[in-house]
Amino acid sequence: MILMNEIPDRFWGLFRSINRSTYIEALLKINEEYEYSNYFLSREVCLQVLEEYFTQKRLVIWQDELEDEADAMEPPAARVLNWLLRAGWLRKVDDYASMTVNIIIPDYAAVMLEAFFKLTSDEEDETQIYIQNVYAILFSLKNDPRAGVSLLNTAYVNTKRLNKTLQDMLHNMDKFFASLLEQKAYGELLKEHLEGYVEEIVKKKYHILKTSDNFYLYKNDIKRWIGSMREDIEWLDQMSRRSGQKVTAADIAEKLDQIERGFDDIEHRIANMDKEHSRYIRATVTRLNYLLNQEDNMKGLVIKLLNHLSEAEDQEEAIKEAGKCMNLSLMSIFSEMSLYKKRRARSVFKENLMPEEEPAELTMEEILSLNRLKNRYGRKEIESYIEAHMEEGRMVVREDTVRSPEEFEKLILAYDYSTRRKSLYQVEDPEPELIDNGRYRYPKLVFIRRKES
Repeated sequence: MILMNEIPDRFWGLFRSINRSTYIEALLKINEEYEYSNYFLSREVCLQVLEEYFTQKRLVIWQDELEDEADAMEPPAARVLNWLLRAGWLRKVDDYASMTVNIIIPDYAAVMLEAFFKLTSDEEDETQIYIQNVYAILFSLKNDPRAGVSLLNTAYVNTKRLNKTLQDMLHNMDKFFASLLEQKAYGELLKEHLEGYVEEIVKKKYHILKTSDNFYLYKNDIKRWIGSMREDIEWLDQMSRRSGQKVTAADIAEKLDQIERGFDDIEHRIANMDKEHSRYIRATVTRLNYLLNQEDNMKGLVIKLLNHLSEAEDQEEAIKEAGKCMNLSLMSIFSEMSLYKKRRARSVFKENLMPEEEPAELTMEEILSLNRLKNRYGRKEIESYIEAHMEEGRMVVREDTVRSPEEFEKLILAYDYSTRRKSLYQVEDPEPELIDNGRYRYPKLVFIRRKES
């Protein structure tokens, strides 16, 4: 019988109701009492169970669409029980012999209650139950002469359910990757990892597949039994005759092959879970390191800057403001390896390294070549340098004229500039004497303004 055809239309109103959680909790309490009942639950017992539960919880029940004003005046337990009966989640059975009204749970509602129980409880993991069922069934098939083909079909169903359960576990691991980026603090991420992933996945599900009492403990025996049964022609003939149906030995061998292929799929899914587990652990450690060192790490600072720019309302203005605060004067910023940080030599090799030589003093040609490459000083800067040192239209180079490498470089560039035809200045004495101020040696030049020709 297809149970979907028995469900009344009002049944689905529970999922739209404002009191949805209250109705579900009431159904679970009635179902809990129902399991320990020898026959039916009387209406009085149901009301007593709900009254005790509502007294402990102190729930608020709002007026529902299926209720009228008279129903709203009833006590909470009676209101909830009447609504569940009216919606078809429970059904009344009148016992005229004892003059009592009994409450039963319809078959279609029992299926839903099992789903509610799984969603709200923390029972033993299903993977352990299914693998043990397959193990016990195949053991019976091999050793019990009364076992029939129906047990083999049950083993196949349990294998499919085990595969489905592992697939759900694998897919539900994705939500933990999403939660990594939602945590903005080190402590929050660590708490999410320990209380979320470790408790829900590792200890309750993943750990079961990896301990001594695990899937691999049963898998080897199951595969060995399947192989021996498939090769035992006499056993296959006995099973086909014992079934009492039109089942051939080839059909039984095909069912055994399906179970074996199911266990191969289980191994592949567990291998994928291993990969996802390792990937999650690596991602968690990387995220923890980032949250711990984001203020001191170049990559962390760049990510923080990019996040700030992406969140800004006016991104063009935000980029301009960031550009004003950034120091882009270093040549390495513009290179292809702008985020590369040169590593220091390891201490193990420091003793074997040759001592660094002090850079030699640059010649005039090297300074001119360097200036052409980097373009540190332009023509106007050189002219300003000469004009700043002029007195009465003459710049006389003395011992105190050059005190730093920059001044030494500008002096050489000024001389090079004076030799050009379009220069505003020229050197008065082509062969001046040399000056040695202890740090630099340079000619005693005299710059004057070039006469217009």
